[in-house]
Amino acid sequence: MSLCVSACLTAAAFAAPPQQSQGGALGKIDFPTSGSRAAQEHFLRGVAALHSFWYEEALEAFQAATKVEPGFALGYWGEAMTHNHPLWNEQDADAARKALAKIPAHAKLTPREWAYINAVKALYGDKHARNLAYAAAMEKLYKDYPEDLEAASFYALSLLGAVRPTDKGYRLQAQAGAIALDVYAKNPNHPGAAHYIIHAFDDPEHAIIALPAARRYAEIAPDAHHARHMPSHIFIQLGMWPEAAASNESSWATSDAWVRRKNYSIERRDYHSLSWLEYVYLQQGRIREAEAQLALMQKSVAELGAPIRGAAYIYAVFIAETERWDLIEKLFPQPGAKSASLPAQKEVGADSCHVAAKPTTASITPASLTAQSPRATPGRLYGAYLRGLAAAKNMTEADKYVAEMRVLRRESGQGGGYLSPEMIEIMELEVAALARANAGKLEEAIEMLRRATALEESLRPPSGPPDMIKPSHELFGDVLLGAGRAEEAAAQFKTALLRQPNRPRSLLGLARAAKSTDPKLAARAYSDYLRTQERADARTAELAEARDYLKAASAR
Repeated sequence: MSLCVSACLTAAAFAAPPQQSQGGALGKIDFPTSGSRAAQEHFLRGVAALHSFWYEEALEAFQAATKVEPGFALGYWGEAMTHNHPLWNEQDADAARKALAKIPAHAKLTPREWAYINAVKALYGDKHARNLAYAAAMEKLYKDYPEDLEAASFYALSLLGAVRPTDKGYRLQAQAGAIALDVYAKNPNHPGAAHYIIHAFDDPEHAIIALPAARRYAEIAPDAHHARHMPSHIFIQLGMWPEAAASNESSWATSDAWVRRKNYSIERRDYHSLSWLEYVYLQQGRIREAEAQLALMQKSVAELGAPIRGAAYIYAVFIAETERWDLIEKLFPQPGAKSASLPAQKEVGADSCHVAAKPTTASITPASLTAQSPRATPGRLYGAYLRGLAAAKNMTEADKYVAEMRVLRRESGQGGGYLSPEMIEIMELEVAALARANAGKLEEAIEMLRRATALEESLRPPSGPPDMIKPSHELFGDVLLGAGRAEEAAAQFKTALLRQPNRPRSLLGLARAAKSTDPKLAARAYSDYLRTQERADARTAELAEARDYLKAASAR
């Protein structure tokens, strides 16, 4: 199929009055319809918000359009589109069908408008089958109206939505990326084009292609907190930690401001960007700031009296990266155990006046909610994983937690919604291998880590921070280095850095492994490590080690 999109959509092409809009501070789009000028103004803002996955704002805009003009068919199309989140595997089919049912059966629409409506009807049945049907419908619309940049943009998104986690090839992503790049070349202010470029090239091998769009997207749609977060996908894939931190700081602040402005409950703040910010701060050695984000998440969960997705990850990554094993029981209490929270800290960027409901009992804490909620299987899993790592010097004790993870893998199937069975199995193998290495059973440990790394390589690189907390190649390198097998360890650290570029622990491991075999490589790795730690807030033995090595190397 052709990847070409011709000249920018014009109103004259559809015999309609000029209807181009900047979409507020959400980018520039051009989507003529048969609606009135008053309805069109709301509609354009809704479409622009759709392109930044700001579904709440888009829904409000489309409903405003149909309130102005109840017979506005494309307004109901837009409302239906807000109920499908293709890259998050979420869909409210009932709500979408109710919106589509409001479209007058004999509405006087152009063939192009009916094509949009018929395409979205295909979305709402098996989820993957619907995605494919929608993509096929959008492909036809795209070919029939090659000058329509909205058709091209939504076709690119439909291709990304048709990608399954188990897919090994890159065909759909490449196709979507090519289409989005073409739209971006014709309209550099198109929010969907920049957004979908980032998603299409969201892996270490291709991320560099999306860097220009990543640098621009937040400027195109500054009102959308997701537009401020998305560039960090590319920054993390390229190991650009300062840029990744700034992106998520901006996203969190923008979402918080939106919640305040709308007087929403704090549950609608962008905790996704907060969890990514936690990981990035830890990579930069900004431990005090990471601890403040952890406390902020704790307070939010306690104020809401309900679980928040991302809380378990923040708790787990903080413990694992800082090796604060003493916090496991506080943040991941065993079922039935009395939980406790960290000492209270001053919260940054939140206001309790937006809380919908207070906890009904003083015993509710972030940790207890994580342990008890059926949505918190990742919390139960991370708790078992961290206990296993902490107990790795006692093989019998560690294997108890491996068995617990295995049960959770079988029970959950998908690990609470975003951790796949393969990811859980890797975590089981990591704990078991570390315990065996500590017990002197090195060959058993190596065999388990070979299985873990092979399993990880069968998965696509993570779209952001690693859900498994500890990359298996990095752990394999640690074990080999501890056994004095420096050359083999270096190979593992190099592979780890291909999947998570510029990750400080892998850089440090590579530097240590290369000291005896490749001093120049060791110096480069130590230098790269120090650059990641330019904003570190503590003097650590690792920092001193890197500086001492480089000082000695320069003196030679």
